[in-house]
Amino acid sequence: MKSWIHPDVKDTKVVCSCWQEFMVKSTSKEDLKRIEICSKCHPFYTGEQKILKTGAVDKFYARMKKTESIVKK
Repeated sequence: MKSWIHPDVKDTKVVCSCWQEFMVKSTSKEDLKRIEICSKCHPFYTGEQKILKTGAVDKFYARMKKTESIVKK
């Protein structure tokens, strides 16, 4: 195996928005990764139903509210 074509793998600390911390192996140059959701707070693992409004979903809901307000007038 050619060692010079593979990226360096190192330990990286991952921090979730629920403050869960864990270590993973990563080829990233950063020592710390921040994520929005992990297995501790994800609805599939917890059994709770949550609506996560981030990014494109926020824009969609904003358009829907705007449309509803125009239709009501």
